[in-house]
Amino acid sequence: MTKNPFLNAIAAAAYIAIVASLMFNGERMFGPAKSVIVPIAILSLFSLSAAMMAYIFAFQPVQLYLDGKKKEAVTLFTKTLATFAGITIILFILLFSRVLG
Repeated sequence: MTKNPFLNAIAAAAYIAIVASLMFNGERMFGPAKSVIVPIAILSLFSLSAAMMAYIFAFQPVQLYLDGKKKEAVTLFTKTLATFAGITIILFILLFSRVLG
């Protein structure tokens, strides 16, 4: 992704929001599941999501690490992870305070 940990964390959160919205509204949008394609699609989406998160969180740090910038790679990964953890904590606070739930 980028060398900006905040943008990387926001991109991860946005991707999750899009996937979760699709799953939450899936039956209303597409009707009830009537075939084996649905679990296949869900498992495929799970695999795609794992790859997307790996790309968002690890691509730039791995590039930096391979370029010999080990400290910068670890810092970028750690800041991205910490920012995403902050976003996750805020979402749970909003959920448990019943602001969003």
